[in-house]
Amino acid sequence: MPGHRRQPSIEFLELMGVVKENGGDHLGVPHENAPLSYDYVLVGKTKEEQDKGSHKKQKAFIEALKCKKLKVTKIIDDDIIFYGIQAPKEIFERYRHLLKVSDACSWSDEQNAMPFRTRIRIVHYIVNHTTISTGEDLRGLLKKKVFDARFCLHEKKKQRELRQSWARWTACFQGQPITAVRNYFGEKVALYYLWLGWYTCLLIPAAIVGLVVFLYGLTFFNSSPLIKEVCESKAVMCPLCDKRCQVWQLSDTCTYTKLSLLFDNGGTVFFAMFMAVWATLFLEFWKRHRAAYVCEWKVSDWNEEEDDLILGIVNNPDAEPKQYKHSYLRSTLVLICVTLMILVIIGLTHALVVFRVMAAVLMAEGSWKLLSDHSNLGSMVLGAFLHYVIITVMTRINRIVARKLCDIEETRSFSATEKSFTVKMFTFQFFTYFSSLFYVAFFLGRINGHPGRYSRIAGKWRLEECHPSGCLTDLFIQMAIIMTLKQTISNVFEFTVPWFHRWLKRKRTKKLQRRCGHCFKKDDSEGFSGAELCENCKLRDWFGNYRLDDVNSFSLFNEFLEMVIQFSFTTIFVAAFPLAPLLALINNIIEIRLDAIKMVTLERRIVPKKTNDIGIWTEVLEAIGVMAVIANGLVIGVSSDFIPRIVYLYRYGPCANGSFANGSIAADSDCMAGYINNTLSIAHMADPDIRNEFLPEQMITPSGLNFSSCSYKDYRSDGDYSFTPQFWLILAVRFAFVILFEHVVVIFKFVAAWCVPSAPMQVKNIRLLDKFNQLKQENSLFLEKEVSKGE
Repeated sequence: MPGHRRQPSIEFLELMGVVKENGGDHLGVPHENAPLSYDYVLVGKTKEEQDKGSHKKQKAFIEALKCKKLKVTKIIDDDIIFYGIQAPKEIFERYRHLLKVSDACSWSDEQNAMPFRTRIRIVHYIVNHTTISTGEDLRGLLKKKVFDARFCLHEKKKQRELRQSWARWTACFQGQPITAVRNYFGEKVALYYLWLGWYTCLLIPAAIVGLVVFLYGLTFFNSSPLIKEVCESKAVMCPLCDKRCQVWQLSDTCTYTKLSLLFDNGGTVFFAMFMAVWATLFLEFWKRHRAAYVCEWKVSDWNEEEDDLILGIVNNPDAEPKQYKHSYLRSTLVLICVTLMILVIIGLTHALVVFRVMAAVLMAEGSWKLLSDHSNLGSMVLGAFLHYVIITVMTRINRIVARKLCDIEETRSFSATEKSFTVKMFTFQFFTYFSSLFYVAFFLGRINGHPGRYSRIAGKWRLEECHPSGCLTDLFIQMAIIMTLKQTISNVFEFTVPWFHRWLKRKRTKKLQRRCGHCFKKDDSEGFSGAELCENCKLRDWFGNYRLDDVNSFSLFNEFLEMVIQFSFTTIFVAAFPLAPLLALINNIIEIRLDAIKMVTLERRIVPKKTNDIGIWTEVLEAIGVMAVIANGLVIGVSSDFIPRIVYLYRYGPCANGSFANGSIAADSDCMAGYINNTLSIAHMADPDIRNEFLPEQMITPSGLNFSSCSYKDYRSDGDYSFTPQFWLILAVRFAFVILFEHVVVIFKFVAAWCVPSAPMQVKNIRLLDKFNQLKQENSLFLEKEVSKGE
């Protein structure tokens, strides 16, 4: 395609290091010749290793494939039978013809060429929609162990090229050859890696800003007057648990207070607003980059439903299309089941709360002094680890339930099933991951009552309080543990499990003969395209693919789900964890190469899928962006001490009511002096309820001092423990801030989305010219026919 100019959006991605396209990758047309090996391979057991019924079904299925004019080659190796399947040229010619007359697919690049990825997709559809006389398809036969495996073959030369340019650890800081990935794995996989690369690239500014906010808090580590007030405080705090806990000095939390100011400071508000706008810009620019690539690949107007109809006719010319249908009964049943599942997940969060309460009591009453003195912190860390275990177990359960619900719905096509499964699975996973975090962020320490009237579980176990340094500390620790464990352990298992499976299969199977020199030359040279390998080399090739880890239709879904959950951590509650984008960036740099190495070398070749978007994930990401605005507004307004500090500064502090301006206080006075004491209320042992709550020995400090009163963090009067006017003022300001924050950020989001069109003008013009030239060509053909009629 001489004179072709790459689009500015793609050049920008190359400049940013997201992609690294070789000039010929997206200009050249993939070869159309038959591959050296077959399009598809089925693996089964020999007659001696199967029961008679299974062997008959295996034979019947192969005969059904032959009736569809598919070439089937059988190679037996000990107790394993390999069936190599290759479709004749007529099938692809029919597909190409139907593609030309299709409305939505008529602009496809496959009208002029039939790349190997499309051959695989067509054969995969035919093989998986072939049934035997019993009505069973390949999926059913695999479940009954009639066949052991099905897969398409890796191409040695392209596999080697992708390993050298992409699937290696030394390429971590290089751009991705997205078009080469598309030519091998299809548009669906290529768009995933393009999206992941762009997401990782935009994490760089987010990580930098988050680190700056963290360092901004670090500047107050030793100089903040609030820290100084805590560290020098003489306040004696009420026991944190029943029986064994004693009163303690507020100054004991000096170190934790320093740590809490690293993320609970004035910069947090700016960072939360920045991340909300960042999420919008990320999505809007992603739409532009996606539009540029799908235009380059000529799949802008491609329609999955029409393509399914074409494939259906290619598979069976007499087939009837599957009709659209909707059942209110089934939809209601699914909705009820989804609601019940969400309630179960929330119930697990309640169980986790009970566990933390009981663990705190047991640790406090234990003989190990270190745990006894830090029982609340210990129970919180232990709860975070248990939460991760629950996440791991529930991920498997959620997947099973989501698939069963999709079966109940009886969706029309695989794309509809995938969309339905994605929504359900993400919903279940979101509640699994974030229910506990929502409790920690918005309920912990707010429903536990006060001395004399503590809220208790079953009237026995006292509900846990926030960490002495603030409620945001609990959320920070919880997020840090879960995010770190999830990313580290997931990546380790993601790489080691496929590697171990391949190693185990190699150990269990015999060593095959080396490839002959003649076939080696065929496989390595473009000049031999279309030539077949000898039987020994075919067997070696098929066995090599059989040993790799299995993949399925939802393999790419797993990668997307992992990254979207990470995106949720990076945006929701980021006000409590400014380092989340930095952790996500480090993980993603590794994740891209890990997924590439796994997909190219450790797993069987995923069936190339054609698409022009990442599907329902775009809507999911937009929903996460909206939730992030609400959650961060609530974290800053409700969970952090930002609002109480502001109220104290302008209403109750030394500088309130213009005292500093009119000279009534000294110029070097601290306007936040006395804030810590202002946040404390006092409980007196003279009160009968307090005497019933705390034992006399609990009011003795470790140094032996006996106290008749203790302090606790709340805004309550000393007499009847009712809320003070300051509490209600702070509450009103909190809600006012949340409303103002959300409206301001939403306006910024809308302005950002409006300023960034979803498709570049050049893309729109290219599509316009393509359609115009196509119509001109059709018009010329029509005029030629009219002239020939006139003659």
